[in-house]
Amino acid sequence: MDGEFVKSGRYECLTAEPVESQDQIPVWLAHGLVALGIIAIFAYNLRFVLPPFVDLLQKHQALQIFVYPSLLWLLMGTILLVLRTVVWFFYRPFAPASAETAPFMTVVIPAYNEGSMVRRAILSAAEAGYPQDKLEILVIDDGSTDDTWHHICAAAARYPHLVTVLRHDINLGKRQALSWGFARARGEIIVTLDSDSVIDRGALLALAGPFGNPRVGAVAGKVLAYNRKGIIPRMMHARYIMSFDLLRAVESAYGNVFCCPGALTALRASAIRPLIARWKAQTFLGAPCTIGEDRAMTNNLFEAGFDTVYQSSAIVRTVVPDTFKQLCKMLLRWDRSYIREEIRFARIVWKRPLKTRGIALFDRFVTNLRYPVFYASLALLAPMMILDPWTLARLLAAVGCVAFFNMIYFIRSEKSLEFLWGVLYAYVALFALSWIFPYAALTVHKRGWLTR
Repeated sequence: MDGEFVKSGRYECLTAEPVESQDQIPVWLAHGLVALGIIAIFAYNLRFVLPPFVDLLQKHQALQIFVYPSLLWLLMGTILLVLRTVVWFFYRPFAPASAETAPFMTVVIPAYNEGSMVRRAILSAAEAGYPQDKLEILVIDDGSTDDTWHHICAAAARYPHLVTVLRHDINLGKRQALSWGFARARGEIIVTLDSDSVIDRGALLALAGPFGNPRVGAVAGKVLAYNRKGIIPRMMHARYIMSFDLLRAVESAYGNVFCCPGALTALRASAIRPLIARWKAQTFLGAPCTIGEDRAMTNNLFEAGFDTVYQSSAIVRTVVPDTFKQLCKMLLRWDRSYIREEIRFARIVWKRPLKTRGIALFDRFVTNLRYPVFYASLALLAPMMILDPWTLARLLAAVGCVAFFNMIYFIRSEKSLEFLWGVLYAYVALFALSWIFPYAALTVHKRGWLTR
């Protein structure tokens, strides 16, 4: 039932942590650096990586069964990288909706034990610059046991004409909270916003823009790190830039953004309403699915014949882990839902349009083949180090080379030395996080949220 509003106290400025203003470098310079980076990687592989492999193969032919598949994957991966880069060159955000043409929109914010952060999320949506006569905000407290309800009601009291508050007596899970919001929503467009996230002004109008195309069922926003103090948050910020401004920008070009994030996604209400019951009741290996609701809904939209796109001008800043334990739990949750929904997409992809199907199949094949290739390479590392003591040094140099190249994409989005944290993340992922995916695969049936 709806909760009681309470009067708010003195309003504190609740904005994202300040960061230095970043001016974009010229696009032509970023493109030129990427082109040079591709050439440099080819040159490095030809000069320093392939010759030692060839020598080892000549001396130890038993390694061929492992090395040749790796080299084949390296070739396919390079082709995919070039194709992604070409598409990335031409990505531009969609035009935002105007105040006059903007459709009626509902923002749904599920919250559980989020404390004061949920107030920031609500106020960011209310003050995002969307026409207030075309906006409603539904906030669902999913049985919180801390002061989350107080902060929800305080924000609602500030904007009573916009905010409606709902409350579960007990914690039922994020899908249940979202589905209640979806059922109550009156908007043509429904936006999901995580309760630990704040949106930039203009984000809602930006999200509404692409829905002028009737094939678009969902629009993914651009996720950045809200808390950018500390090593792990800075690494995650660099990773988010790559994940959104490169990967999702490329996927958007053929209408197949694989995961529209729960942190900020706009959904066409008429598209998702027939899908909600199935999405809400989803099971995997006989157990109810309680994680990965964003990727699951994206797959449902694909299956229903809709496209998904990325809007880089719709920015949301979300709280990221600041400890190693929290990071591992988040990545484990992501990988479990990734495995489940990749299995689903392997069936759904055949319903996609021909061009989209072809690109998606190649992308998924090369992307997922990296796992067996990577772990087989790790297994070979020890014997190869015995045969060639320089193997580890070459591996570290190769990781750094590829990481520096990837960060060239970063500096197109953000001109700063923060890209160096992305290079560091490459080494952290190799030495401290590579256990997570196989563990996720072995425990994919588990469904705990892990961050609460």
